Amino acid sequence: PKCKKSRHLYMKSSLILTKRCFSSLVPAQPVPPLAQTLQGYLRALEPLIPEEELVHTRKNIQKFCGEGGLGPQLQEGLERRARHSNNWISDWWVQWAYLESRQPLPVHSNPAISLPKRDFSDWRGQLVFASKLIAAALDFKNVVDNGRLPVEYMRGQPLCMELFPLLFSSCRIPGRKHDTITHHSRARHITVVRNYQFFQMDVYNSDGSRMTESQIHAQLLRIRAESWKTDKEPMGILTSEHRQTWGQAYSRLLKDKLNKESVRAIEKGLFTLCLDSPVMRVSDDKYSSRMAAQILHGGGTHSNSGNRWFDKTLQFVVGEDGSWGLLYEQATAEGPPIATLLDHILQYCKKPDPKKTPLIPLQMPKKLYFNIDREIKRDIEHAKQNLDILINDLDIRCFNFQRFGKELPKQHNLSPNAFIQVALQLAYYKVHNEVCASCDIASQRMFRGGRTDYIRSPTNQMLKFVLTFDDPSISREAKLELLREAIETYVTLTDQALKGQSIDRHLLGLKLQAIEEGLSVPRLFMDTAYGLATHWKLRTGQVPANTDSVMCFGPLVPDGYAVCYNPQSDHVHFSVTAFNCCEETQAETLAATLHSTLCQLQELLQPTV
Repeated sequence: PKCKKSRHLYMKSSLILTKRCFSSLVPAQPVPPLAQTLQGYLRALEPLIPEEELVHTRKNIQKFCGEGGLGPQLQEGLERRARHSNNWISDWWVQWAYLESRQPLPVHSNPAISLPKRDFSDWRGQLVFASKLIAAALDFKNVVDNGRLPVEYMRGQPLCMELFPLLFSSCRIPGRKHDTITHHSRARHITVVRNYQFFQMDVYNSDGSRMTESQIHAQLLRIRAESWKTDKEPMGILTSEHRQTWGQAYSRLLKDKLNKESVRAIEKGLFTLCLDSPVMRVSDDKYSSRMAAQILHGGGTHSNSGNRWFDKTLQFVVGEDGSWGLLYEQATAEGPPIATLLDHILQYCKKPDPKKTPLIPLQMPKKLYFNIDREIKRDIEHAKQNLDILINDLDIRCFNFQRFGKELPKQHNLSPNAFIQVALQLAYYKVHNEVCASCDIASQRMFRGGRTDYIRSPTNQMLKFVLTFDDPSISREAKLELLREAIETYVTLTDQALKGQSIDRHLLGLKLQAIEEGLSVPRLFMDTAYGLATHWKLRTGQVPANTDSVMCFGPLVPDGYAVCYNPQSDHVHFSVTAFNCCEETQAETLAATLHSTLCQLQELLQPTV
């Protein structure tokens, strides 16, 4: 890539074989036509704001794209940028959405995936499974490194595979004004953390071969023996801080040579394994919510939050009760590549270890030490207080909807994802008596270097269905037709997004292009309508996986929700989060309403006699 930020993100990676092999298979991401995006923006506003505000926004749009307006000039700048870069928006998006964001990574940014409970219930089983998990992840890395990872396809089109090499040995580095990404191509170790203590553990033998599961298990036993005390300072808590605060503490921390060596070992590691201590038992109906919370943030400073390094791209979490999952940092990772990794791990775990253990003496895993002065001690105490406040503010509710799964909508020739999106808007309306700006994530991996864009809702058709759903004067046939229209409109928006023709990244690009050219931000983006349209009260994400996993993350705004769902053939896993600081939002209420709404939609499709 020719632009400076693009070079910065990827210049430290020498694992570009996937890029070289696969970039020719996918086209460059197009810049959508200006008029098309502005018309789509107006349509997206119609269900959200009153007509008098729409009139004002239309005038701003006319000035923006008319004679003497900035629109055509900025559009030309984006098209020029597209001709001279790997991807015209992805580096900007990563910089703006992630690296320049100053919010803490736990809850606000890093998604967590909780996997089905394994069949063990003590530390012995924990270490046996962790050994298998490490071997499986290393096997996947070997597949990626050797160019044997099959190209993925969506709707018959090949997908960009550039993110896969960056999953390993990557880490986010905090800064006072913005963060950066580092990637190390020759790492031979992982980081293991237990009881707040970090260890550098080599996972390759001197001849370059991967360690066997029994070798890995022997090393984990050594680590357990060296980390039985819990009186250590939880250094990992520092990574949970506000990014500016952590950036300042990071600078202080690295002034000491020993601290710098320890931090660099964590950053360079292939990934981090978090061996969590036992947590308090809860009832079965609360188990999935509690486990999702454990993966997401560690449960608090008196639990396992000190067993995390939130800057690390990949963190595998294994508890003593059979719970396990994965936490990832989004600047270099996304849901679909993570799902591919997890699918490989699950398949690998079904097989016996194919490798025979060589008779090679193993070096003791290296314990990472820190010199903690008064300032660092103070930084840790502040971080502990702030993380506990954040964790106590987060309301999480996970549930498994078992009445039906994605097969029911399919039987009626309806898109399962669009069906769930309509259900979410209807449930939100039932709770709040209004619809809200909602975003669903659409992959842009059909394009070179593509990341994501948003599919917006509600649409006019969705609003019409929502407003008539509980009206007894409207016939079932009329409601079914409105439901079908709402779903078909959403499918059309999805198709546009997958073709690189959605509106949100384009609007962001126009705004950032103005800043790049040293121009004033156009009035279009200072309008109250734009603020409302980008105040995402409903952050949603479908994570289709081959297993009963649950993904969760926090809301994008203080008065919003985040809803993640994993549709299986005959059931759907949901996670709902909200912040307790907002009296108007309760995860439990929206989850219960969503459950009943789905049942009502089933009744609409299949009325009981």
